[in-house]
Amino acid sequence: MMPSWPSHTSLYNPSPPTPLPLSSLFLFIPLFSSFYTHKMSAPAPLRLGSTAPNFQAETTKGNIDFHEFIGDNWVILFSHPEDYTPVCTTELGAFAKLQPEFTKRNVKLIGLSANTIQSHEGWIKDIGEVTGGNVEFPIIGDKERKVSLLYDMIDQQDATNVDEKGIAFTIRSVFIIDPKKTIRTIFSYPASTGRNAAEVLRVIDSLQTGDKYRITTPINWVPGEDVIVHPSVKNEEAKTLFPEFRIVKPYLRFTPLAKEKVLPQ
Repeated sequence: MMPSWPSHTSLYNPSPPTPLPLSSLFLFIPLFSSFYTHKMSAPAPLRLGSTAPNFQAETTKGNIDFHEFIGDNWVILFSHPEDYTPVCTTELGAFAKLQPEFTKRNVKLIGLSANTIQSHEGWIKDIGEVTGGNVEFPIIGDKERKVSLLYDMIDQQDATNVDEKGIAFTIRSVFIIDPKKTIRTIFSYPASTGRNAAEVLRVIDSLQTGDKYRITTPINWVPGEDVIVHPSVKNEEAKTLFPEFRIVKPYLRFTPLAKEKVLPQ
């Protein structure tokens, strides 16, 4: 039995409403079920060790499938709030100048900005004029913020970092992804603060060296300086792997590692 609804005139002289029959309540159960299913099926937050989500996108170098783009390489995916902005221009120029060093380390660069490909192409010319950096790596056109949302790059704190429609731009995110498509490092900078491209390169050196030699790197480490023996390596094994290692504390063991063992030749 369907409930009786008040007529137009009764709205001005209301009578007690007719209660809905219990059977009608079951009509709403699928709605609640659908809501909670949607919430529970939302993608998990990206963390170190997560698999980098795949996507297809248009870039300044043509359309890509991101996992195919990664291939057997390391990849640095980094976002920029908007084209033709001062901080982003200096950043792209710096990464462009360091691209040969990244390439030596089997690292691909790919940028992202919340603008069209046509806008990117004009901006790239400005970057070259201003910084002297020749941008040869692809830049993703993400005006609809699809990739930005997938990688949680959207700015949640700066109310001024929005487009003409009031839609938030991205923060300055950096994702370092290894050949297994695993996220190894995440940096997040506010729109007001430019990144340090040399630091990103240093982190690549640290990660690749750690994978190869079972070591970790101390504060402010650069290639050629002493490294730390990984905690999983017992002293007896360390004597074989690192004949010159020294024990400062039971939990802190340093060993020299020649620069030529770290940097590509």
